[in-house]
Amino acid sequence: MSDFIRYSIVVPVFNEEEVVEESYKRLKKVMDGVNESYEIIFVNDGCRDKTPDIISDICKNDANIKLVNFSRNFGHQIAISAGMDYTNGQAIVIIDADLQDPPEVIPQMIQKWKEGYDVVYGKRIKRKGEGLFKKLTAAMFYRFLKMLTNVVIPVDVGDFRLIDRKVCETIGKIKEQNRFMRGLISWVGFKQYALEYVREERFAGKTKYPLKKMIQFATDAIISFSYKPLKLASLLGFLVSLAGFGYLIYVIYIYFTTNTVSGWASGIVISLFFHGITLIMLGIIGEYIGRIYDESKNRPLYIVRNTVGFKEEKQPD
Repeated sequence: MSDFIRYSIVVPVFNEEEVVEESYKRLKKVMDGVNESYEIIFVNDGCRDKTPDIISDICKNDANIKLVNFSRNFGHQIAISAGMDYTNGQAIVIIDADLQDPPEVIPQMIQKWKEGYDVVYGKRIKRKGEGLFKKLTAAMFYRFLKMLTNVVIPVDVGDFRLIDRKVCETIGKIKEQNRFMRGLISWVGFKQYALEYVREERFAGKTKYPLKKMIQFATDAIISFSYKPLKLASLLGFLVSLAGFGYLIYVIYIYFTTNTVSGWASGIVISLFFHGITLIMLGIIGEYIGRIYDESKNRPLYIVRNTVGFKEEKQPD
């Protein structure tokens, strides 16, 4: 049986050698000030720099720090899941290492948890250091997702949050491969509270979510929590068929009432339009089929190479 731990802090890391030591210092200062037992679990999501070495050295000097090393990069959302699997705390805080989400907000989350809230999520009221394009696309994504899904997923909210042990254990029973953690936490319900804060500029290094990853992240979120794109594909198919039938009637009318020979340009345009719509619908259906394929393989979410700082080698259920 593990020693009693009040709070667990889960920190996924990927190539954060420029910031991880500062992240540790600020987290330690905040949690020491809480005056209750805690652990900080860093999850190495296949780092290719010195991040794991830095954390391993910290583990040697601080018994509250632990490290889970993946065998390769499995992705940010999977790293969060793994960290949650390895926690022992009664309340679990999820926070990135880049210090955009300030650790100094954690005591306020803890206070709300003690008041009876099972989930306390950080709601960004301002995003420092981000360009207009990033802010605009993020705002559009959250509102578009809210429109598509029946699950109430708060807007302007990231993964920075505190969850109760029972929420963590409930999430642990969900084995989806393509995970959108903030959506899953909203889906399981429980008593939730929005804690407003100002998101800071990244302390150092580069973002780990370039445009390509953001598009994939948005795709995972939408497909995981909404089947409306499939309904949209069906609606598009019906409308296109209706338009095609209408054009057929028009062609027959022209054939019998005029001697005009239809040009090839209109035929090409219409053909390209209809084929384009068909390919879009097939693409949407393909995304859903791909998710079914991933789930059917029943592979583990992640593979752990080794752990550091745990009293005994721990493997999740």
